[in-house]
Amino acid sequence: MNIGVFLSAAELGEQYTAPAKEFARLIGEGGHTLVWGGSDAGLMKVVADGVQEAGGKLIGVSVEFLHDVARKNADEMVIARDLAHRKAELLLRSDAVVIMVGGTGTLDEATEIMELKKHGLHAKPVVLLNTAGFYDGLEHQFRRMEAEGFLPLPLSDLLHFADDADAAMAYLKERV
Repeated sequence: MNIGVFLSAAELGEQYTAPAKEFARLIGEGGHTLVWGGSDAGLMKVVADGVQEAGGKLIGVSVEFLHDVARKNADEMVIARDLAHRKAELLLRSDAVVIMVGGTGTLDEATEIMELKKHGLHAKPVVLLNTAGFYDGLEHQFRRMEAEGFLPLPLSDLLHFADDADAAMAYLKERV
């Protein structure tokens, strides 16, 4: 399975890197391929390192203005023309999507995927990996949107919240 992972390229502490390493190990040991933003920095590097160390493959999708931080030893590296093209390529090459901790870019990617699913333009399973309760507030907001009629589909049709790597991988295996 090609697992698209959207996440931060920031240097983060052990509360975020340890669960990321665990998910990376599950990807690699499961014989899966990581499809990610191609960066060799921060949490993106942590996950790519973990996948490779566990025997998995890497497909990176970077953008021209970030080529200097693109991973050199990925199995495949695509250079997209802009961020919109990058998101499209990441989704195209993925059988499933996992959203890990990140900033505004990751949030943009997550909400775009939800919009695509809402309109029937994306049907792949999506997991939001809620490491250390990072997305508790976002889950609360999404549930409010659902309860107050802002989502035309049940939230569970758009994405699944998982608290740890094992739960995220189990959900993906059930649906791909």
